Amino acid sequence: MALDGIFLGLVREELEVLIGGRVDKLYQPSREELVFGIRTRDGAYRLLINSAAGTARVHLTRESIENPKTPPMFCMLMRKRLGSGKLIGIRQDGCERILYFDFEASNELGDTVKLTLAAEIMGRRSNIILIDGDGKIVDSIKRVTPEMSAVRPVLPGMSYTLPPRSDRLSLEELDTEALKERLKAFERKRAANALVQIIEGISPVFADEAVMLAAGDDKAVCELSENELERLCTWLREQGERLKKRELCYTILRTQEGQFKDFCFADITHYGSLMQVSRAESACELLDVFYSQRDRFERIRQKAQDLFRLLTGLSERTARRTANQRQELSECADRENLKIRGDLVMTNLYTIEKGQTSVVCSNYFSEDGGEICIELDPRLTPTQNAQKYYKEYRKADTAEKKLHELIAQGEEEQKYIDSVLDTLTRAETESDINQLREELSEQGYIRKKGGKARADKSLPPMKYLSSDGYTILVGRHNRQNDKLTLKDSAKHDIWLHTHDITGSHTVIVTNGETPPDTTILEAARLAAYHSKGRQSAQVPVDYTLIRYVKKPAGAKPGMVIFTNQHTVYVRPDEQEAQRLRVN
Repeated sequence: MALDGIFLGLVREELEVLIGGRVDKLYQPSREELVFGIRTRDGAYRLLINSAAGTARVHLTRESIENPKTPPMFCMLMRKRLGSGKLIGIRQDGCERILYFDFEASNELGDTVKLTLAAEIMGRRSNIILIDGDGKIVDSIKRVTPEMSAVRPVLPGMSYTLPPRSDRLSLEELDTEALKERLKAFERKRAANALVQIIEGISPVFADEAVMLAAGDDKAVCELSENELERLCTWLREQGERLKKRELCYTILRTQEGQFKDFCFADITHYGSLMQVSRAESACELLDVFYSQRDRFERIRQKAQDLFRLLTGLSERTARRTANQRQELSECADRENLKIRGDLVMTNLYTIEKGQTSVVCSNYFSEDGGEICIELDPRLTPTQNAQKYYKEYRKADTAEKKLHELIAQGEEEQKYIDSVLDTLTRAETESDINQLREELSEQGYIRKKGGKARADKSLPPMKYLSSDGYTILVGRHNRQNDKLTLKDSAKHDIWLHTHDITGSHTVIVTNGETPPDTTILEAARLAAYHSKGRQSAQVPVDYTLIRYVKKPAGAKPGMVIFTNQHTVYVRPDEQEAQRLRVN
Protein backbone atom coordinates (compact mmCIF):
# COMPACT_ATOMS: atom_id res chain seq x y z
CA MET A 1 0.00 0.00 0.00
CA ALA A 2 2.98 2.31 -0.52
CA LEU A 3 2.24 5.68 -2.11
CA ASP A 4 3.89 5.36 -5.54
CA GLY A 5 5.49 8.18 -7.53
CA ILE A 6 2.74 8.38 -10.17
CA PHE A 7 0.04 8.67 -7.52
CA LEU A 8 2.08 11.34 -5.72
CA GLY A 9 2.26 13.26 -9.00
CA LEU A 10 -1.53 13.17 -9.24
CA VAL A 11 -1.73 14.49 -5.68
CA ARG A 12 0.67 17.30 -6.65
CA GLU A 13 -1.67 18.40 -9.43
CA GLU A 14 -4.57 18.59 -6.98
CA LEU A 15 -2.44 20.57 -4.51
CA GLU A 16 -1.91 23.36 -7.05
CA VAL A 17 -5.06 25.01 -5.65
CA LEU A 18 -2.86 25.96 -2.67
CA ILE A 19 -0.35 27.99 -4.71
CA GLY A 20 -0.59 31.65 -3.77
CA GLY A 21 -2.11 30.82 -0.38
CA ARG A 22 -0.59 31.72 2.98
CA VAL A 23 0.15 29.53 5.98
CA ASP A 24 -2.62 30.36 8.45
CA LYS A 25 -2.04 27.56 10.97
CA LEU A 26 0.65 24.97 11.49
CA TYR A 27 0.66 22.17 14.05
CA GLN A 28 2.16 18.75 14.70
CA PRO A 29 -0.51 16.24 15.84
CA SER A 30 2.00 13.38 16.27
CA ARG A 31 5.75 12.77 16.12
CA GLU A 32 5.94 12.27 12.35
CA GLU A 33 3.27 14.46 10.77
CA LEU A 34 2.48 18.12 10.15
CA VAL A 35 -0.81 19.82 9.34
CA PHE A 36 -0.81 23.16 7.50
CA GLY A 37 -3.82 25.44 7.46
CA ILE A 38 -3.46 27.33 4.16
CA ARG A 39 -5.78 30.18 3.28
CA THR A 40 -6.27 31.06 -0.40
CA ARG A 41 -8.61 33.37 -2.24
CA ASP A 42 -10.90 30.42 -2.84
CA GLY A 43 -11.07 29.39 0.81
CA ALA A 44 -9.18 27.54 3.54
CA TYR A 45 -7.55 24.12 3.12
CA ARG A 46 -5.83 21.63 5.42
CA LEU A 47 -2.65 20.05 4.06
CA LEU A 48 -1.40 16.93 5.84
CA ILE A 49 2.20 15.68 5.45
CA ASN A 50 2.94 12.36 7.16
CA SER A 51 6.41 10.76 7.35
CA ALA A 52 5.58 7.63 9.38
CA ALA A 53 7.00 4.44 7.82
CA GLY A 54 3.70 2.69 7.12
CA THR A 55 1.50 5.72 6.41
CA ALA A 56 3.79 8.26 4.69
CA ARG A 57 1.84 10.54 2.35
CA VAL A 58 0.83 14.10 1.37
CA HIS A 59 -2.73 15.20 0.68
CA LEU A 60 -5.54 17.62 1.48
CA THR A 61 -7.66 16.41 4.36
CA ARG A 62 -11.16 17.07 5.65
CA GLU A 63 -10.37 15.36 8.96
CA SER A 64 -10.63 17.63 11.97
CA ILE A 65 -7.24 16.78 13.51
CA GLU A 66 -6.71 18.02 17.07
CA ASN A 67 -4.00 20.59 17.71
CA PRO A 68 -1.89 19.49 20.74
CA LYS A 69 -1.77 21.94 23.65
CA THR A 70 2.04 21.86 23.76
CA PRO A 71 3.75 22.08 20.33
CA PRO A 72 6.94 20.02 19.80
CA MET A 73 10.24 21.81 19.08
CA PHE A 74 10.14 21.07 15.33
CA CYS A 75 6.63 22.52 15.14
CA MET A 76 7.74 25.73 16.88
CA LEU A 77 10.66 26.03 14.44
CA MET A 78 8.31 25.57 11.49
CA ARG A 79 5.94 28.22 12.87
CA LYS A 80 8.84 30.63 13.29
CA ARG A 81 10.15 30.09 9.75
CA LEU A 82 6.96 29.48 7.76
CA GLY A 83 4.29 31.31 9.78
CA SER A 84 2.30 33.55 7.36
CA GLY A 85 4.58 32.33 4.56
CA LYS A 86 3.26 32.31 0.98
CA LEU A 87 3.29 29.08 -1.03
CA ILE A 88 4.71 29.96 -4.43
CA GLY A 89 5.23 26.54 -6.03
CA ILE A 90 5.04 22.75 -5.70
CA ARG A 91 7.62 20.65 -7.58
CA GLN A 92 8.28 16.98 -8.26
CA ASP A 93 11.30 15.54 -10.06
CA GLY A 94 9.77 13.13 -12.58
CA CYS A 95 7.98 10.39 -10.67
CA GLU A 96 10.28 10.53 -7.67
CA ARG A 97 8.45 10.20 -4.36
CA ILE A 98 9.41 13.70 -3.18
CA LEU A 99 7.33 16.88 -3.29
CA TYR A 100 9.02 20.25 -2.84
CA PHE A 101 6.90 23.08 -1.42
CA ASP A 102 8.49 26.47 -2.12
CA PHE A 103 7.58 29.30 0.27
CA GLU A 104 8.27 32.99 0.51
CA ALA A 105 8.57 33.98 4.17
CA SER A 106 10.03 36.75 6.32
CA ASN A 107 13.13 36.27 8.48
CA GLU A 108 13.94 37.91 11.84
CA LEU A 109 14.99 41.12 10.08
CA GLY A 110 11.81 41.30 8.05
CA ASP A 111 13.52 40.41 4.77
CA THR A 112 11.77 38.10 2.33
CA VAL A 113 13.54 34.74 2.02
CA LYS A 114 12.83 31.58 0.08
CA LEU A 115 12.40 28.32 1.99
CA THR A 116 11.64 24.86 0.63
CA LEU A 117 9.88 22.07 2.48
CA ALA A 118 10.80 18.64 1.09
CA ALA A 119 8.20 15.94 1.77
CA GLU A 120 10.04 12.68 1.12
CA ILE A 121 7.54 9.82 0.86
CA MET A 122 9.87 6.82 0.79
CA GLY A 123 8.61 4.17 3.22
CA ARG A 124 10.74 3.86 6.35
CA ARG A 125 13.12 6.53 4.95
CA SER A 126 10.31 9.12 4.73
CA ASN A 127 11.10 12.53 6.13
CA ILE A 128 10.01 16.19 6.22
CA ILE A 129 12.95 18.52 5.68
CA LEU A 130 13.09 22.34 5.75
CA ILE A 131 15.74 23.78 3.39
CA ASP A 132 16.92 27.39 3.20
CA GLY A 133 17.66 29.41 0.04
CA ASP A 134 21.28 28.23 -0.02
CA GLY A 135 20.32 24.57 -0.08
CA LYS A 136 21.25 24.02 3.57
CA ILE A 137 19.09 21.92 5.88
CA VAL A 138 17.41 24.05 8.56
CA ASP A 139 16.01 21.00 10.35
CA SER A 140 14.01 17.83 9.72
CA ILE A 141 11.26 15.99 11.53
CA LYS A 142 13.61 12.97 11.66
CA ARG A 143 17.32 13.62 12.07
CA VAL A 144 19.54 11.03 10.35
CA THR A 145 23.08 10.79 11.76
CA PRO A 146 26.08 9.36 9.86
CA GLU A 147 25.85 6.30 12.10
CA MET A 148 22.28 5.73 10.93
CA SER A 149 23.07 6.33 7.23
CA ALA A 150 26.56 6.79 5.82
CA VAL A 151 25.05 7.41 2.36
CA ARG A 152 22.71 10.32 3.19
CA PRO A 153 22.76 11.85 6.68
CA VAL A 154 20.18 14.56 7.36
CA LEU A 155 21.24 17.10 10.01
CA PRO A 156 20.85 20.88 10.47
CA GLY A 157 23.51 22.86 8.63
CA MET A 158 24.32 20.14 6.09
CA SER A 159 23.73 20.57 2.37
CA TYR A 160 20.55 18.95 1.14
CA THR A 161 21.29 16.11 -1.28
CA LEU A 162 18.86 14.08 -3.33
CA PRO A 163 18.41 10.36 -2.60
CA PRO A 164 20.09 8.02 -5.11
CA ARG A 165 17.96 7.67 -8.25
CA SER A 166 17.85 4.76 -10.66
CA ASP A 167 17.24 5.00 -14.41
CA ARG A 168 13.72 3.71 -15.07
CA LEU A 169 11.16 3.89 -17.86
CA SER A 170 8.19 6.26 -17.88
CA LEU A 171 4.72 4.72 -17.97
CA GLU A 172 3.29 7.69 -19.92
CA GLU A 173 5.96 7.41 -22.62
CA LEU A 174 6.52 3.66 -22.44
CA ASP A 175 8.89 2.13 -25.00
CA THR A 176 7.74 -1.50 -25.14
CA GLU A 177 10.91 -2.67 -26.92
CA ALA A 178 13.04 -1.15 -24.17
CA LEU A 179 10.76 -2.80 -21.59
CA LYS A 180 11.23 -6.24 -23.17
CA GLU A 181 14.98 -5.73 -23.28
CA ARG A 182 15.17 -4.76 -19.62
CA LEU A 183 12.96 -7.66 -18.57
CA LYS A 184 15.68 -10.05 -19.78
CA ALA A 185 17.86 -9.00 -16.83
CA PHE A 186 15.14 -10.22 -14.42
CA GLU A 187 14.44 -13.67 -15.90
CA ARG A 188 14.27 -15.51 -12.57
CA LYS A 189 12.32 -12.82 -10.72
CA ARG A 190 8.57 -12.44 -10.38
CA ALA A 191 7.37 -10.43 -13.36
CA ALA A 192 5.50 -8.01 -11.06
CA ASN A 193 8.63 -7.30 -9.00
CA ALA A 194 10.61 -6.73 -12.20
CA LEU A 195 8.06 -4.19 -13.46
CA VAL A 196 8.30 -2.19 -10.23
CA GLN A 197 12.07 -1.92 -10.69
CA ILE A 198 11.89 -1.10 -14.42
CA ILE A 199 8.96 1.36 -14.64
CA GLU A 200 9.19 4.55 -12.60
CA GLY A 201 6.50 5.37 -10.07
CA ILE A 202 4.25 2.27 -10.18
CA SER A 203 3.14 0.35 -7.09
CA PRO A 204 3.21 -3.44 -6.50
CA VAL A 205 -0.58 -3.73 -6.75
CA PHE A 206 -0.50 -2.05 -10.20
CA ALA A 207 2.28 -4.41 -11.34
CA ASP A 208 0.36 -7.44 -10.00
CA GLU A 209 -2.72 -6.35 -11.96
CA ALA A 210 -0.65 -6.08 -15.15
CA VAL A 211 0.84 -9.58 -14.83
CA MET A 212 -2.40 -11.26 -13.72
CA LEU A 213 -4.39 -9.79 -16.64
CA ALA A 214 -1.67 -10.72 -19.14
CA ALA A 215 -0.73 -14.20 -17.87
CA GLY A 216 -3.60 -15.21 -15.58
CA ASP A 217 -1.13 -16.20 -12.87
CA ASP A 218 1.75 -14.85 -10.75
CA LYS A 219 4.63 -15.86 -13.03
CA ALA A 220 8.36 -15.29 -13.26
CA VAL A 221 9.65 -13.36 -16.28
CA CYS A 222 11.13 -16.48 -17.87
CA GLU A 223 7.73 -18.23 -17.65
CA LEU A 224 5.93 -15.61 -19.75
CA SER A 225 5.09 -16.74 -23.28
CA GLU A 226 5.40 -14.41 -26.28
CA ASN A 227 1.64 -13.82 -26.33
CA GLU A 228 1.57 -13.11 -22.60
CA LEU A 229 4.46 -10.68 -22.94
CA GLU A 230 2.66 -8.88 -25.78
CA ARG A 231 -0.54 -8.64 -23.71
CA LEU A 232 1.48 -7.27 -20.81
CA CYS A 233 3.06 -4.56 -22.98
CA THR A 234 -0.28 -3.70 -24.58
CA TRP A 235 -2.02 -3.28 -21.20
CA LEU A 236 0.80 -1.13 -19.83
CA ARG A 237 0.78 1.05 -22.95
CA GLU A 238 -3.01 1.50 -22.62
CA GLN A 239 -2.64 2.49 -18.98
CA GLY A 240 0.06 4.98 -19.94
CA GLU A 241 -2.31 6.57 -22.46
CA ARG A 242 -5.11 6.72 -19.86
CA LEU A 243 -2.71 8.31 -17.39
CA LYS A 244 -1.61 10.88 -19.96
CA LYS A 245 -5.25 11.80 -20.65
CA ARG A 246 -6.06 11.66 -16.90
CA GLU A 247 -8.77 9.06 -17.50
CA LEU A 248 -8.25 7.62 -14.04
CA CYS A 249 -10.10 5.26 -11.73
CA TYR A 250 -9.22 5.91 -8.10
CA THR A 251 -9.70 2.50 -6.52
CA ILE A 252 -9.79 1.47 -2.84
CA LEU A 253 -9.47 -2.20 -1.91
CA ARG A 254 -10.77 -3.65 1.36
CA THR A 255 -10.90 -7.17 2.72
CA GLN A 256 -14.28 -8.81 3.21
CA GLU A 257 -13.97 -7.86 6.90
CA GLY A 258 -13.73 -4.19 5.89
CA GLN A 259 -10.02 -3.63 6.55
CA PHE A 260 -8.27 -1.31 4.11
CA LYS A 261 -5.83 -3.30 1.98
CA ASP A 262 -4.52 -1.20 -0.93
CA PHE A 263 -5.28 1.57 -3.42
CA CYS A 264 -4.38 2.57 -6.97
CA PHE A 265 -5.05 5.15 -9.69
CA ALA A 266 -6.25 2.34 -12.01
CA ASP A 267 -9.00 -0.26 -11.78
CA ILE A 268 -7.85 -3.37 -9.87
CA THR A 269 -9.75 -6.56 -10.73
CA HIS A 270 -7.41 -9.53 -10.16
CA TYR A 271 -8.53 -10.08 -6.53
CA GLY A 272 -12.04 -10.94 -7.72
CA SER A 273 -14.50 -11.53 -4.87
CA LEU A 274 -11.72 -11.63 -2.28
CA MET A 275 -11.76 -7.84 -2.02
CA GLN A 276 -14.37 -5.13 -1.71
CA VAL A 277 -13.83 -2.40 -4.29
CA SER A 278 -14.87 1.23 -3.83
CA ARG A 279 -14.06 4.44 -5.71
CA ALA A 280 -12.97 7.95 -4.81
CA GLU A 281 -13.40 11.19 -6.73
CA SER A 282 -9.80 12.34 -6.36
CA ALA A 283 -6.35 11.26 -5.21
CA CYS A 284 -6.53 13.39 -2.04
CA GLU A 285 -9.99 12.08 -1.16
CA LEU A 286 -8.78 8.50 -1.60
CA LEU A 287 -5.81 8.99 0.73
CA ASP A 288 -7.96 10.81 3.28
CA VAL A 289 -10.47 7.95 3.40
CA PHE A 290 -7.84 5.22 3.32
CA TYR A 291 -5.68 6.50 6.17
CA SER A 292 -7.97 8.57 8.41
CA GLN A 293 -9.10 5.78 10.76
CA ARG A 294 -5.63 4.24 11.07
CA ASP A 295 -4.02 7.63 11.72
CA ARG A 296 -6.59 8.52 14.35
CA PHE A 297 -5.74 5.36 16.27
CA GLU A 298 -1.99 5.99 15.94
CA ARG A 299 -2.31 9.55 17.30
CA ILE A 300 -4.38 8.31 20.23
CA ARG A 301 -1.91 5.47 20.84
CA GLN A 302 0.96 7.94 21.08
CA LYS A 303 -0.90 10.25 23.44
CA ALA A 304 -2.19 7.45 25.66
CA GLN A 305 0.64 4.92 25.72
CA ASP A 306 0.55 4.80 29.53
CA LEU A 307 -3.18 4.05 29.53
CA PHE A 308 -2.79 1.31 26.93
CA ARG A 309 -0.06 -0.31 29.03
CA LEU A 310 -2.08 0.05 32.23
CA LEU A 311 -5.31 -1.36 30.80
CA THR A 312 -3.58 -4.19 28.93
CA GLY A 313 -1.74 -5.20 32.11
CA LEU A 314 -4.92 -4.96 34.21
CA SER A 315 -6.82 -7.07 31.70
CA GLU A 316 -4.15 -9.78 31.66
CA ARG A 317 -3.81 -9.86 35.47
CA THR A 318 -7.56 -9.99 35.99
CA ALA A 319 -7.90 -12.81 33.47
CA ARG A 320 -5.11 -14.81 35.17
CA ARG A 321 -6.59 -14.24 38.63
CA THR A 322 -10.06 -15.33 37.52
CA ALA A 323 -8.61 -18.43 35.81
CA ASN A 324 -6.79 -19.40 39.05
CA GLN A 325 -10.00 -18.91 41.02
CA ARG A 326 -11.88 -21.16 38.61
CA GLN A 327 -9.18 -23.80 39.10
CA GLU A 328 -9.58 -23.53 42.88
CA LEU A 329 -13.33 -23.78 42.48
CA SER A 330 -12.99 -27.02 40.50
CA GLU A 331 -10.89 -28.43 43.35
CA CYS A 332 -13.65 -27.55 45.83
CA ALA A 333 -16.01 -29.89 43.97
CA ASP A 334 -14.46 -32.79 45.95
CA ARG A 335 -15.53 -31.35 49.31
CA GLU A 336 -18.36 -33.90 49.87
CA ASN A 337 -15.76 -36.67 49.82
CA LEU A 338 -13.99 -34.90 52.70
CA LYS A 339 -17.18 -35.00 54.79
CA ILE A 340 -17.75 -38.67 53.92
CA ARG A 341 -14.22 -39.54 55.04
CA GLY A 342 -14.79 -37.70 58.31
CA ASP A 343 -18.07 -39.56 58.88
CA LEU A 344 -16.49 -42.95 58.11
CA VAL A 345 -13.58 -42.30 60.50
CA MET A 346 -16.07 -41.38 63.27
CA THR A 347 -18.09 -44.51 62.52
CA ASN A 348 -14.97 -46.74 62.77
CA LEU A 349 -13.31 -45.12 65.80
CA TYR A 350 -13.28 -48.47 67.66
CA THR A 351 -11.15 -50.12 64.95
CA ILE A 352 -8.58 -47.30 64.59
CA GLU A 353 -5.56 -46.72 66.77
CA LYS A 354 -3.30 -43.69 66.96
CA GLY A 355 -0.24 -44.12 64.72
CA GLN A 356 -2.06 -45.71 61.78
CA THR A 357 -1.41 -44.11 58.36
CA SER A 358 -4.63 -45.37 56.81
CA VAL A 359 -7.75 -47.38 57.41
CA VAL A 360 -9.78 -49.59 55.07
CA CYS A 361 -13.50 -49.71 55.81
CA SER A 362 -16.84 -50.28 54.15
CA ASN A 363 -18.21 -47.16 52.41
CA TYR A 364 -21.91 -47.31 53.21
CA PHE A 365 -22.38 -43.93 51.42
CA SER A 366 -21.73 -45.53 48.02
CA GLU A 367 -24.37 -47.50 46.15
CA ASP A 368 -22.34 -50.68 45.95
CA GLY A 369 -21.11 -50.44 49.56
CA GLY A 370 -17.55 -51.25 48.50
CA GLU A 371 -14.47 -50.68 50.60
CA ILE A 372 -12.57 -47.38 50.74
CA CYS A 373 -9.04 -46.59 51.92
CA ILE A 374 -8.84 -43.42 54.03
CA GLU A 375 -5.50 -41.75 54.70
CA LEU A 376 -4.75 -40.84 58.33
CA ASP A 377 -2.20 -38.63 60.08
CA PRO A 378 -0.30 -40.98 62.45
CA ARG A 379 0.38 -38.09 64.83
CA LEU A 380 -3.33 -37.52 65.48
CA THR A 381 -5.91 -39.53 67.38
CA PRO A 382 -8.80 -41.10 65.41
CA THR A 383 -11.14 -38.32 66.56
CA GLN A 384 -8.65 -35.62 65.57
CA ASN A 385 -8.30 -37.23 62.11
CA ALA A 386 -12.08 -37.06 61.71
CA GLN A 387 -12.10 -33.41 62.82
CA LYS A 388 -9.32 -32.66 60.34
CA TYR A 389 -11.51 -33.94 57.46
CA TYR A 390 -14.49 -31.92 58.76
CA LYS A 391 -12.34 -28.80 58.94
CA GLU A 392 -11.12 -29.24 55.36
CA TYR A 393 -14.74 -29.80 54.28
CA ARG A 394 -15.91 -26.55 55.94
CA LYS A 395 -12.95 -24.69 54.46
CA ALA A 396 -13.75 -25.98 50.93
CA ASP A 397 -17.45 -25.20 51.39
CA THR A 398 -16.70 -21.61 52.49
CA ALA A 399 -14.13 -21.22 49.72
CA GLU A 400 -16.63 -22.36 47.08
CA LYS A 401 -19.16 -19.73 48.12
CA LYS A 402 -16.49 -17.02 48.25
CA LEU A 403 -14.95 -18.11 44.95
CA HIS A 404 -18.30 -17.85 43.16
CA GLU A 405 -18.49 -14.24 44.40
CA LEU A 406 -14.87 -13.44 43.50
CA ILE A 407 -15.20 -14.96 40.02
CA ALA A 408 -18.35 -12.93 39.36
CA GLN A 409 -16.54 -9.78 40.50
CA GLY A 410 -13.53 -10.66 38.34
CA GLU A 411 -15.72 -11.18 35.28
CA GLU A 412 -17.44 -7.82 35.83
CA GLU A 413 -14.08 -6.12 36.31
CA GLN A 414 -12.76 -7.78 33.14
CA LYS A 415 -15.76 -6.51 31.18
CA TYR A 416 -15.25 -3.01 32.54
CA ILE A 417 -11.51 -2.92 31.78
CA ASP A 418 -12.14 -4.27 28.27
CA SER A 419 -14.83 -1.63 27.74
CA VAL A 420 -12.44 1.18 28.73
CA LEU A 421 -9.69 -0.29 26.54
CA ASP A 422 -12.09 -0.56 23.61
CA THR A 423 -13.24 3.03 24.18
CA LEU A 424 -9.61 4.16 24.26
CA THR A 425 -8.93 2.57 20.85
CA ARG A 426 -11.88 4.57 19.46
CA ALA A 427 -11.07 7.89 21.20
CA GLU A 428 -10.99 10.80 18.74
CA THR A 429 -9.58 13.67 20.79
CA GLU A 430 -7.27 14.38 23.70
CA SER A 431 -10.37 15.40 25.67
CA ASP A 432 -11.72 11.86 25.25
CA ILE A 433 -8.45 10.47 26.66
CA ASN A 434 -8.55 12.85 29.64
CA GLN A 435 -12.14 11.83 30.38
CA LEU A 436 -11.02 8.21 30.51
CA ARG A 437 -8.18 9.18 32.86
CA GLU A 438 -10.68 10.84 35.19
CA GLU A 439 -12.95 7.77 35.06
CA LEU A 440 -10.08 5.40 35.89
CA SER A 441 -9.00 7.73 38.68
CA GLU A 442 -12.50 7.70 40.18
CA GLN A 443 -12.51 3.89 40.04
CA GLY A 444 -9.14 3.73 41.84
CA TYR A 445 -7.08 2.33 38.96
CA ILE A 446 -4.76 5.35 38.71
CA ARG A 447 -3.74 7.98 41.24
CA LYS A 448 -5.30 11.39 41.17
CA LYS A 449 -2.89 14.19 40.34
CA GLY A 450 -2.04 16.54 43.17
CA GLY A 451 -3.59 20.00 43.23
CA LYS A 452 -6.74 21.17 41.56
CA ALA A 453 -6.15 20.41 37.93
CA ARG A 454 -8.59 21.97 35.53
CA ALA A 455 -10.90 19.24 34.27
CA ASP A 456 -11.36 18.97 30.51
CA LYS A 457 -14.87 19.68 29.35
CA SER A 458 -16.35 16.50 27.96
CA LEU A 459 -17.42 16.67 24.33
CA PRO A 460 -21.12 15.92 23.69
CA PRO A 461 -22.20 12.48 22.43
CA MET A 462 -21.50 11.79 18.77
CA LYS A 463 -24.53 12.82 16.75
CA TYR A 464 -25.88 11.14 13.63
CA LEU A 465 -28.96 11.73 11.50
CA SER A 466 -30.68 8.67 10.05
CA SER A 467 -31.91 8.63 6.45
CA ASP A 468 -35.44 8.97 7.88
CA GLY A 469 -34.51 12.12 9.82
CA TYR A 470 -34.17 10.67 13.34
CA THR A 471 -31.34 11.80 15.62
CA ILE A 472 -29.03 8.99 16.79
CA LEU A 473 -26.65 9.65 19.71
CA VAL A 474 -23.58 7.56 20.57
CA GLY A 475 -21.68 7.84 23.87
CA ARG A 476 -17.95 8.55 23.77
CA HIS A 477 -17.01 6.81 27.05
CA ASN A 478 -18.59 4.92 29.96
CA ARG A 479 -19.55 7.94 32.06
CA GLN A 480 -21.17 9.57 29.06
CA ASN A 481 -22.91 6.26 28.26
CA ASP A 482 -24.51 6.34 31.72
CA LYS A 483 -25.58 9.97 31.37
CA LEU A 484 -26.94 9.47 27.86
CA THR A 485 -28.92 6.36 28.75
CA LEU A 486 -30.08 7.05 32.30
CA LYS A 487 -30.49 10.84 32.43
CA ASP A 488 -30.67 12.52 29.04
CA SER A 489 -32.94 10.10 27.15
CA ALA A 490 -36.72 9.80 27.33
CA LYS A 491 -38.37 6.52 28.32
CA HIS A 492 -39.80 6.02 24.83
CA ASP A 493 -36.42 6.46 23.10
CA ILE A 494 -34.75 3.31 21.75
CA TRP A 495 -31.50 2.04 23.30
CA LEU A 496 -29.05 -0.18 21.37
CA HIS A 497 -25.89 -2.08 22.34
CA THR A 498 -23.85 -4.90 20.86
CA HIS A 499 -24.77 -8.29 22.35
CA ASP A 500 -22.02 -9.52 24.74
CA ILE A 501 -19.48 -7.24 22.99
CA THR A 502 -18.02 -4.11 24.56
CA GLY A 503 -19.16 -0.94 22.85
CA SER A 504 -20.85 2.43 23.17
CA HIS A 505 -24.45 3.03 24.21
CA THR A 506 -26.50 4.17 21.22
CA VAL A 507 -29.86 5.95 21.48
CA ILE A 508 -32.47 6.77 18.83
CA VAL A 509 -34.33 9.95 19.81
CA THR A 510 -37.88 9.00 18.81
CA ASN A 511 -39.85 12.05 20.12
CA GLY A 512 -42.62 9.60 21.02
CA GLU A 513 -42.85 8.16 17.50
CA THR A 514 -42.10 4.66 16.24
CA PRO A 515 -39.08 4.91 13.91
CA PRO A 516 -39.05 2.78 10.74
CA ASP A 517 -36.90 -0.33 10.45
CA THR A 518 -34.36 1.50 8.27
CA THR A 519 -33.53 3.85 11.16
CA ILE A 520 -33.24 0.96 13.63
CA LEU A 521 -30.90 -0.91 11.28
CA GLU A 522 -28.79 2.22 10.69
CA ALA A 523 -28.54 2.77 14.45
CA ALA A 524 -27.63 -0.90 14.93
CA ARG A 525 -24.83 -0.57 12.37
CA LEU A 526 -23.60 2.53 14.21
CA ALA A 527 -23.66 0.64 17.53
CA ALA A 528 -21.66 -2.17 15.89
CA TYR A 529 -19.23 0.34 14.34
CA HIS A 530 -18.62 1.92 17.76
CA SER A 531 -17.80 -1.40 19.40
CA LYS A 532 -15.10 -4.02 19.63
CA GLY A 533 -16.85 -5.83 16.75
CA ARG A 534 -16.10 -2.99 14.31
CA GLN A 535 -14.07 -5.25 11.99
CA SER A 536 -16.52 -8.21 12.11
CA ALA A 537 -18.77 -9.25 9.26
CA GLN A 538 -21.83 -10.01 11.44
CA VAL A 539 -22.44 -8.30 14.78
CA PRO A 540 -25.48 -9.02 17.02
CA VAL A 541 -27.04 -5.82 18.38
CA ASP A 542 -29.74 -5.74 21.09
CA TYR A 543 -32.30 -2.95 21.18
CA THR A 544 -35.08 -2.06 23.59
CA LEU A 545 -36.89 0.97 25.01
CA ILE A 546 -34.98 3.13 27.47
CA ARG A 547 -37.59 2.34 30.14
CA TYR A 548 -36.35 -1.25 30.22
CA VAL A 549 -32.71 -0.29 30.85
CA LYS A 550 -31.58 -0.18 34.49
CA LYS A 551 -28.30 0.26 36.35
CA PRO A 552 -27.67 -2.21 39.19
CA ALA A 553 -26.62 -0.70 42.50
CA GLY A 554 -22.84 -0.46 42.74
CA ALA A 555 -22.27 -1.29 39.09
CA LYS A 556 -19.25 0.25 37.34
CA PRO A 557 -19.68 3.07 34.80
CA GLY A 558 -21.31 1.96 31.57
CA MET A 559 -22.66 -1.30 33.05
CA VAL A 560 -26.45 -1.73 32.78
CA ILE A 561 -29.04 -4.51 32.62
CA PHE A 562 -32.03 -4.56 30.29
CA THR A 563 -35.09 -6.61 29.35
CA ASN A 564 -37.68 -6.90 26.56
CA GLN A 565 -34.92 -6.66 23.96
CA HIS A 566 -34.86 -7.68 20.31
CA THR A 567 -31.69 -8.66 18.45
CA VAL A 568 -30.63 -7.85 14.88
CA TYR A 569 -27.48 -8.95 13.05
CA VAL A 570 -25.72 -6.21 11.11
CA ARG A 571 -22.43 -5.44 9.40
CA PRO A 572 -20.59 -2.28 10.53
CA ASP A 573 -20.27 0.25 7.72
CA GLU A 574 -17.65 2.99 8.10
CA GLN A 575 -18.74 4.85 4.97
CA GLU A 576 -22.34 4.96 6.20
CA ALA A 577 -21.15 6.19 9.61
CA GLN A 578 -19.23 9.05 7.98
CA ARG A 579 -22.19 9.91 5.78
CA LEU A 580 -24.67 10.06 8.67
CA ARG A 581 -22.32 11.92 11.06
CA VAL A 582 -23.46 15.40 12.09
CA ASN A 583 -20.77 16.36 14.61
